[in-house]
Amino acid sequence: MTPVFSSRTAWNRTPNRLAATRKARTSPVIDLTESNPTRCGLTVEGDRIRAALSKPEILKYDPDPKGRLDAREAIARLYPDLGGGRAASRIVLGASTSEAYVWLFRLLCEPGDEVLVPSPCYPLFDDLARLSDVTLKAYPLIEAAGYRIDLERLVESAGPRTRAVLVVSPGNPTGTFLKQDELTALDGICAARGLALVADEVFADYGIGDDAGRVRTVARDGGRALTFALSGLSKMLALPQLKLGWIATAGPEALAGEALDRLELIADTYLSVNTPVQVAAGDLLALRPAIQAHVRARLDANRRTLARFLAPPHPAHVVPSEGGWSAIVRVPATRSDEEWAITLVEQEGVLVQPGYFYDFPGDGRLVVSLLPDEEAFAEGTARIARRMVTA
Repeated sequence: MTPVFSSRTAWNRTPNRLAATRKARTSPVIDLTESNPTRCGLTVEGDRIRAALSKPEILKYDPDPKGRLDAREAIARLYPDLGGGRAASRIVLGASTSEAYVWLFRLLCEPGDEVLVPSPCYPLFDDLARLSDVTLKAYPLIEAAGYRIDLERLVESAGPRTRAVLVVSPGNPTGTFLKQDELTALDGICAARGLALVADEVFADYGIGDDAGRVRTVARDGGRALTFALSGLSKMLALPQLKLGWIATAGPEALAGEALDRLELIADTYLSVNTPVQVAAGDLLALRPAIQAHVRARLDANRRTLARFLAPPHPAHVVPSEGGWSAIVRVPATRSDEEWAITLVEQEGVLVQPGYFYDFPGDGRLVVSLLPDEEAFAEGTARIARRMVTA
């Protein structure tokens, strides 16, 4: 009998050991994996958000495949070095960055073609690629260099079916920003090999300090390779419930123009972005300083908590980071990351993510979100610190 379902959705749905352990525990757990800002007490400016979503224009439907012009113009102000004053024409709106990845995979790849992705990294790309009939090939980030790109290995990973290089800046969970010299090298590599450069910049506003060598965005004029920058309201404004993402396109005029024409047709096929969030986009982006100040205060407080509890001579320590919403904790490799995570749930009532979720090589790493409530985060961190000493 012919199967009803495609192999694309034949995932292994058996819960992993950590999930099973978490489900079996009946007493409360401090969840240090929580990264939903609406569940972490980080929703602010509620009256102004509701007002932005209450304009009369939300009741009218006049779709533009690339997204409403006024919304694209508001987003274009985030890219002052793109398009010579025409940045809005270089932007295509979608419902999310996840959708944007699928659109770009469809734009750039035939079934079975390859996209190079960083490792370690957030595991979402595996599922998106599988649904798009795309193969992922990993290139390593160099831990000893602060998780910078191993450019030599990246070049070695590129093959005849490679179509794009994906970078995440800052990395998730590494927190490392793309540097100017790396961007120059990648632009040259991609241009020489006819590859597109795709940059996930959803956490770019959450850097620590101000390093002039960091790349704020790859969406700028003057590049030799076809380039796409992805972002959205979910992280930028801590509003994951308002589904609005975008693709900013850069590169040689002919290539960028052809890409935008094709993306417009893809977007027109889906017309996925709802009108209210597009109408509200300009007013919502005006709240960016106030919302991000609130989120930054939480991130900074929880980073200080980690540093306090895991300071030398404690056997665990926090890996230095340049930004983002996560932290990597190096722990004694006396047991696997999964065993550490299971022990913390069973013995301390604290949920963390083992490093293998992100394809870290070997053991000795746990990952925590920096978004949870400060009091809960401090208690969870104290329990982790205690367990590392007594185990």
